[in-house]
Amino acid sequence: MTLFLTILLIIVAISLITVVLLQSGKSAGLSGAISGGAESLFGKQKARGLDLVLHRATVVLSVLFFILTLSIAYFA
Repeated sequence: MTLFLTILLIIVAISLITVVLLQSGKSAGLSGAISGGAESLFGKQKARGLDLVLHRATVVLSVLFFILTLSIAYFA
C-alpha cells in the first residue's frame, strides 16, 4: 500500500511541476511587477483557454499531492 502511494505521489509531483512550468507568466518585466499585482488582486485578468485548464489542473494536482502526502504519513 505504501509503495503504491509513494509511486503515485512521485507521478503527481512530476505532473505538478510540469503543469506549473507550462503556465505563462502573469507579469512581464518591471512594469508588470508594478501594475500586474493590482490587476491580479482585483481580478481584471481572467484566465481563458489553455491558461484556465492549466490553472485548474494545478489546483487539482496540488490537492491530490496534499492528500497523498497525508495518507503516506498515516500508513507509514
